[in-house]
Amino acid sequence: MTDRDLINRAVEAAKNAYAPYSKLGMGAALECSDGTVVTGCTVENAALGSTICAEQAAVCAAVALGKRRFRRLAVYSGNSMAYCTPCGTCRQVLSEFSPDVELLCVRSDGRYVSYKLRDLMPNMYSKEHFE
Repeated sequence: MTDRDLINRAVEAAKNAYAPYSKLGMGAALECSDGTVVTGCTVENAALGSTICAEQAAVCAAVALGKRRFRRLAVYSGNSMAYCTPCGTCRQVLSEFSPDVELLCVRSDGRYVSYKLRDLMPNMYSKEHFE
């Protein structure tokens, strides 16, 4: 699967977002280590702390399928010219499973940049802290 294929899956997922408050409905497409692609979208809530980010939705869907290792994650919002990077909470959720996952952060015009999660979150808190 190419970067563009994964991005297109995130774009499609964003169409299902429920974002009446922020208006930044986002979509995510998560490529698992076995090549399976799982998508997620933003689901906002009036109690903003109950909002589920697209990245978290994709991770939870993957885990529900028994997937625990991830290669790449594409994140897209059709309402922003900024590159859509995962929030801090999403970065932490991703680090639990794949600290070296590649992030494809996509603008509304389709341009994107690529980061490794470790580059955006150095010295991350991880399960190793419990060993």
